[in-house]
Amino acid sequence: MKKGWWTIGLLCASLLCLTGCGSSKKQTEPYRPKELTVQFVPSQSAEVLEAKSKPLAKLLEQQLHIPVKVSVSTDYTTIIESMASKKTDVGFLPPNAYTQAHDHYGIIPLVQALRFSVDKNGDFTKQLTNGYRSEIVVKKDSGIKNIDDLKGKVVAVQDVTSSAGYVFPVAELSQKGFDINKDVQVVQVQGHDQAILAVENGDADAAFVFEDARNKLKKDQPDIKQKIVPIYFTQDIPNDVVAVRSDMSKEWQEKIQDALINISKSQEGHDILASLYDHQGYCKTNDKQFDIVRKYSKIAEETE
Repeated sequence: MKKGWWTIGLLCASLLCLTGCGSSKKQTEPYRPKELTVQFVPSQSAEVLEAKSKPLAKLLEQQLHIPVKVSVSTDYTTIIESMASKKTDVGFLPPNAYTQAHDHYGIIPLVQALRFSVDKNGDFTKQLTNGYRSEIVVKKDSGIKNIDDLKGKVVAVQDVTSSAGYVFPVAELSQKGFDINKDVQVVQVQGHDQAILAVENGDADAAFVFEDARNKLKKDQPDIKQKIVPIYFTQDIPNDVVAVRSDMSKEWQEKIQDALINISKSQEGHDILASLYDHQGYCKTNDKQFDIVRKYSKIAEETE
């Protein structure tokens, strides 16, 4: 009798094990979307961005042959959490947000944005690049000629997650022995154009902005480049990323990757992407491209 119960017990245990294994296998099955959910980080008002993104959804549907639903997140953290919880399939992310998403949740990079490069005069060229620099700008007649002259001054910065508006310049200044918390007074503003205006209006002596953010003001102030000048440039910062959730199948990674590149090459697609984030095209990318972002983020965090 005891032997019989022992045999039944082993059989039940084996069945439970097989059931568990089957369940585990099912959970690790690569994700193949029936409907694609795409989310954007707000670079302008959410209503405007969502309206501009809907035509992109239609183009993606034509390429992928499945329904595409677009939405706008409230901030970087929201979109990362949404992708991590598998509620969002595709996310448009700046470099710092991407590295956090990848390192914590295995988010996979597909393409990197291409933008027009900037010449020595701060004017856009026709050459496309997958990176850009941060610059420190001051008033031309301020007497501030280099980073040593910044000591004791007021500096306008962006949020601490902004690559060009905080992370890269803070990290490089730190490497040169400059303490952002002691050597200057930091004021946070929203928008690189607002940072430049803070310098122009005398609310700040210098600003950390992307190269060349002065072009955002050129239409209303044609002489802005004569009044506000750069004194320092950082290393290249990788451009924005379009990434997918961690369990996306390889087949669908390639489909979405190809779809985005194809769309960016069409006139209609190019115009939509340029209006959303000033993306002029896309190139394939990989996580290795963002190691410098991790390095500089760590340095910047240590200064906080």
